[in-house]
Amino acid sequence: MEPEKKSNGAFIGLAIIIIILVIGGIYVWQSKVDTGALNNSALTAEEAKSLDTLDQDLNTLDTNVGVDVNTLQ
Repeated sequence: MEPEKKSNGAFIGLAIIIIILVIGGIYVWQSKVDTGALNNSALTAEEAKSLDTLDQDLNTLDTNVGVDVNTLQ
């Protein structure tokens, strides 16, 4: 019988796949961070006034629908 040859092909393939996944994850994470930085810019006065108006409307809104949640099944 011939001695079995050790093949590192599966290990090398797995290492390459893991490296590609890590690089892809870092790329996606960095693209989300960059987009988030752009979205967190300071509000203009008009936008702040609009948000305040919406907040006031929300506070005056009657959300009582007359349903007891504990009796629902």
